[in-house]
Amino acid sequence: MTGHGHNEAYRAISVTPCCPQIGAEIGNIDLTRPLTDLELAELRRAFTENLVLFFRDQKISFEDHVRLGEYFGPLGAHVGSKTISKTTDDPRVRKFHYDETTPRVSGDKWHTDQSCAAVPPLGSILYNHTLPPNGRGDTIFASMYEAYDALSDRMKTHLEGLTALHDGTRVFGEGTPKSNHPVIARHPESGRKLIYVNREFTTRINDVPEEESAALLSYLIDHCARPEWSYRFRWQPHSIAFWDNRCTHHMAVSDYLPAVRSGYRVQVEGSAPPVAA
Repeated sequence: MTGHGHNEAYRAISVTPCCPQIGAEIGNIDLTRPLTDLELAELRRAFTENLVLFFRDQKISFEDHVRLGEYFGPLGAHVGSKTISKTTDDPRVRKFHYDETTPRVSGDKWHTDQSCAAVPPLGSILYNHTLPPNGRGDTIFASMYEAYDALSDRMKTHLEGLTALHDGTRVFGEGTPKSNHPVIARHPESGRKLIYVNREFTTRINDVPEEESAALLSYLIDHCARPEWSYRFRWQPHSIAFWDNRCTHHMAVSDYLPAVRSGYRVQVEGSAPPVAA
């Protein structure tokens, strides 16, 4: 099947869009072994076209997890000075485990991972092997392409050229970076324009009065979270989600404690800061 906005059929893998705006489930692939050149080429294309890729029934090891991430770039570390996730025996893989002892679920507000970094991550790959009962513990993803496209022409004109401060200290504490990024950015591969502010990290729009900044940010943050360009992923044991951090927001639904939700994540490093549209 084809992905979003592309008519050429896939030959090696199957790509089933989850909804018209964002997300696709990838089938006919085994992530416990190295990919062929054709599989990898099609996976890269599916990632660009669909923004978030989902895989089912993939009982991967740390080695498999790392190999998948490294197809897309070098793996890096979390920039936060304090996080709920923990390191494992492999420093490239972090453990994301929640149970009755967990004070709160991380990522439970709309965000794009570590936008406070000078060069934010390209993407993240989360593998969950243990899930809460009754279909709880979902993750919601949203397309910032669609959010941008839905802005009025006057608002697009007003926002282009503005930058905003992304402050990691209010999420992860002192020692976490702060960075300025364009409010409207352009994706380096698709070329599409997108909104690059988020609820978790963006604290103000630069070079405008504080009241104007607060009003614009409030509007944009609510706008980005609208359901019209969102998809709610229902996890199952041994599922994987791989999202493009450059053009999506996501939010972990905190509806399952004290039940257990457990898995691992790798982070694919970015190669450049967001570029103004």
